Amino acid sequence: MVVFQKPNGLTDAQLHYCPGCTHGIIHRLVAEAIDELGVTGRTIGVAPVGCSVFAYNYFNCDMVQAAHGRAPAVATGVKRSDPNNIVFTYQGDGDLAAIGTAETVHSAARSENITVIFVNNAIYGMTGGQMAPTTLPGQVTQTSPYGRDTSHVGFPVKVCEMLSQVDGATYLERVAVNNVKNIKAAKAAIKKAFQYQIEGKGFSMVEVLSTCPTNWGLTPEKALTWLEENMLPYYPLGVYKDKYKEEK
Repeated sequence: MVVFQKPNGLTDAQLHYCPGCTHGIIHRLVAEAIDELGVTGRTIGVAPVGCSVFAYNYFNCDMVQAAHGRAPAVATGVKRSDPNNIVFTYQGDGDLAAIGTAETVHSAARSENITVIFVNNAIYGMTGGQMAPTTLPGQVTQTSPYGRDTSHVGFPVKVCEMLSQVDGATYLERVAVNNVKNIKAAKAAIKKAFQYQIEGKGFSMVEVLSTCPTNWGLTPEKALTWLEENMLPYYPLGVYKDKYKEEK
C-alpha cells in the first residue's frame, strides 16, 4: 500500500531552493490539487521572475515564462486564447506586489478566470534579501539594516485585504505552510481556487505565507517560529473574499 509519493503533477527534477525554504511544500500542494482535479493535461502554469523562476522545470504541465511582474497579463492571454485551459500563476511578493501590482489589480478587476498562487515571504529572496513590499515594520533586511521605517518607506502591502475591495475578485484566502494544520488548510484553499476556475467563477488568489531562512538569517526551524510569531499577527490567515459563498 502506497502511503506517500510524489504527485504526478511534479517532475523528477531536483529543486534548487535553499534548505528550509517552503517553496517545495507549496509546489507539492499545487501539483496535488491539479492531480486530484484531473486537469493536468489541460493546465498551463506561468512562471515568474524570482526564487521560483525555474518553476517550469518542476511542474509536470505546460509552462510559460513571463517577464518580471507580468504573469497575470500573460495568464490572461493564455486563458482567453482557449478558455478550456486551466491557467495558474506562481508568484513571489516582489513579482506580484511590486513590479506586478497593476497586472494583479486589473486582472482581479476584470475577474479573469485564472488562479494566482502568491508566495509571501516578506523579503526579496532571489536578489539577496532586500526589503520587499511585504517586509514587516521594523524588519531588518539588506536595504533596511535598522529595520523597516514606515515613516520613511511606508507600510507593507496587504494584498488580500487590498484585493478584497475589488469587485471582480471572486475568491481570496491567506494561508501558511509552517505546520501540518496550516499546510492542510493551504491545500484545501489551493484546490478550491482551481475548482472555482474549472467552474468559470472568475479571479481567485491564494496568498501563502512562506519562510526564507537564508535571507532571514535563521535556521529552517527558527524561521518557522519567526513566521508564526511575526508574520501571522500582521498577516492574519483566513478567507478575505468568497463571492459565491457570500451569495448563498
